[in-house]
Amino acid sequence: MPDLLIELFSEEIPARMQRRAAADLRQRVTDGLVEAGLTYAGAVAHCTPRRLALSVQGLTAESPTTTETRRGPRVDAPEKAIEGFLRSTGLARADLTELEEKKGTFLVAEITTPGRPAAEIVAEVLDRAIRDFPWPKSMRWGAGSLRWVRPLRRILCILSDEEGAEVVPLDIDGIEAGDVTEGHRFMAPDPFRVTGFDDYEAKLKRAFVVLSSEERAEHIRQDMTNQAFAAGLEIVADEGLLAEVAGLVEWPVVLMGRIGEDFLDLPPEVLQTSMKEHQKFFSARARDGRITHFVTVANRETPDDGATILDGNSRVLAARLSDAKFFWENDLRVAKAGDGWEAPWLDALSNVTFHAKLGSQRERIDRIAALAREIAPAVGADPETAERAARLAKADLSSEMVYEFPELQGLMGRYYAEAAGEDPAVAQAAQEHYSPLGPSDDVPTAPVSVAVALADKLDTLAGFWAIDEKPTGSKDPYALRRAALGVIRILEAVTGFGGMDRQLLLASVAHDLQKSSRTVATFDDHMEMLFARFGVTPENPGRALDELVSPHRGTLNAAFIVEMMGDRRAVDADPVLSDLLSFLHDRLKVHLRDEGIRHDVIDACLTGDRTDDLADLTARAKALDAFLKTDNGENLIQGYRRAKNILDQAEEKDGVEYSYGADPKLAETDEERALFDALDAARPGIDAALASEDYPAAMEALAALRAPIDAFFEAVQVNAEAEILRRNRLNLLSEIVRTCAKIADLSRVGS
Repeated sequence: MPDLLIELFSEEIPARMQRRAAADLRQRVTDGLVEAGLTYAGAVAHCTPRRLALSVQGLTAESPTTTETRRGPRVDAPEKAIEGFLRSTGLARADLTELEEKKGTFLVAEITTPGRPAAEIVAEVLDRAIRDFPWPKSMRWGAGSLRWVRPLRRILCILSDEEGAEVVPLDIDGIEAGDVTEGHRFMAPDPFRVTGFDDYEAKLKRAFVVLSSEERAEHIRQDMTNQAFAAGLEIVADEGLLAEVAGLVEWPVVLMGRIGEDFLDLPPEVLQTSMKEHQKFFSARARDGRITHFVTVANRETPDDGATILDGNSRVLAARLSDAKFFWENDLRVAKAGDGWEAPWLDALSNVTFHAKLGSQRERIDRIAALAREIAPAVGADPETAERAARLAKADLSSEMVYEFPELQGLMGRYYAEAAGEDPAVAQAAQEHYSPLGPSDDVPTAPVSVAVALADKLDTLAGFWAIDEKPTGSKDPYALRRAALGVIRILEAVTGFGGMDRQLLLASVAHDLQKSSRTVATFDDHMEMLFARFGVTPENPGRALDELVSPHRGTLNAAFIVEMMGDRRAVDADPVLSDLLSFLHDRLKVHLRDEGIRHDVIDACLTGDRTDDLADLTARAKALDAFLKTDNGENLIQGYRRAKNILDQAEEKDGVEYSYGADPKLAETDEERALFDALDAARPGIDAALASEDYPAAMEALAALRAPIDAFFEAVQVNAEAEILRRNRLNLLSEIVRTCAKIADLSRVGS
């Protein structure tokens, strides 16, 4: 069986496209070979800046001969129908046979397709793969019609076995396939012939080309780590940059240089970001955490061991860092201006549109600040500090540094808040309120950071829901799924909410503020509208709001705030909030499934009157999932199902609801009395555990019912002949079902 080697040699391919292109080449060629009847043992694709390569091992030498039997029209069919069948098969009338069936005699064609040599099939498949290659961007050059990401210079395509190698005959827009390739552009530019993949890879390495991108990346990693270690430094890990740089060079040469003393006072994140974004440099830090050196990867060896390259890169880097230093110093002058230092930046954000229907960034900051103030008591944060943090958290969006490096937003806000002498919690919230940005990102835990992070995400969700801009399918341009997951993860991580209907509370406040922002000019105007609703007309709405809410801070203030924001029934009936809560439930399901919670357990907990409390839902789902993995859990579910099935059938048959309370005085058997006693004993413990949201304890109390329920069904006939006794036992089953339902709808478990 021959091996196939393909190389598509071109001008430099953008690093971000290389790996995907190699995978596409492998898939398109191997799929085409299989469709044509060839099989293979294995296939490996490689990429460098100037080439895509594919090695297919153990390819069959030719496709098999196949025979197809095709039934045609009846022998007495119209002549035109028979002629059409003959044209489709490529046979003459004399080549057909006849087949008698119940419905008549039919013409039958035996079509034999002879096998074809692998070279012929490879040429067809590769021609189609090249002409239809799915580059994100491509170009056409010269007089030809071929489009490629960069001008295609050579095509290497050979089949090799023990007897030698043969070139697959192929011509695409005047580029003829051959067995010739080239090495490094500068260090070994002369073409050379190859006879197979092993020969190809070995000769490339001698010509200063490392074919494997993984090998190039590992060489870069090891070499820069060793150089840094020798200098008493540590490389700042960046796997994304490493993969990108490995796609920029064919022969990586690692060089390390020192950053100028004038720039060492810049924040390390600024140095790292500037070097990465502009120069594709790695950062090396000293033991004290300062970034003092840079690492660049050249694409060639030089007689002076890279000294000229390093000198040129140092000069360019100095120019870039001079810009960063200028931005940093200008921003610090704003931050150190004294009281009200943030005003110029916030004023500038008044002219920055967040969304055409949701106002400016400044208006959004006002909404987030008001919401953070309301959330603060629930998470143990000081309301004044939380509001201040929310007002400053996005001020850095106007800074020159964040304008140049948007990825530093939040982090620079922390630096500027610290420079301005703000409360450390305020500075910390500026950096942390964007978190979590992904499923593996840490969630904020500091109270002020939590308040601002929740306010930010809830305002985003409620706002875009209010204007009907929701995620559809795979499209989520405003990252609303990420915001919802962030809310869920924060609520899951933070304790001490005191059992409030916190999710509906927070969403309703954000939603109400969001709606009003479209009809009134300022937040103060909105507060006046709220006070007018309750007959209050204060001179200072913000202070009056605080005075109204303050007496309730130490207690369960959810009901008070919901009442202040509007009638609870109207909130429940609001279709926007209802839809938003359903969206949050869907994200919670995904989150819990990723954590290994069964889907039916999640559905069982998404029932009842506590579904607006996401942290509560999470805790119940985890406790129920753990409980069901025990023998007590599985057996209790069986007993619950039996009780509910009997009860449902009886209620449907009798047309009544058996939920009026069973009387222990009517119990006839010891097992019946034992179940009454077990329910009476378990109920207070379950209620107490639910009140304190101690769901493992609630499950433990529920587990105590397993044995008496099993014994009851073993010894007692529920549908007794005596009607009074039957009704009492059905009411007892209702007690079982309603007691279990306090935790979850167990009928959904196993469905």
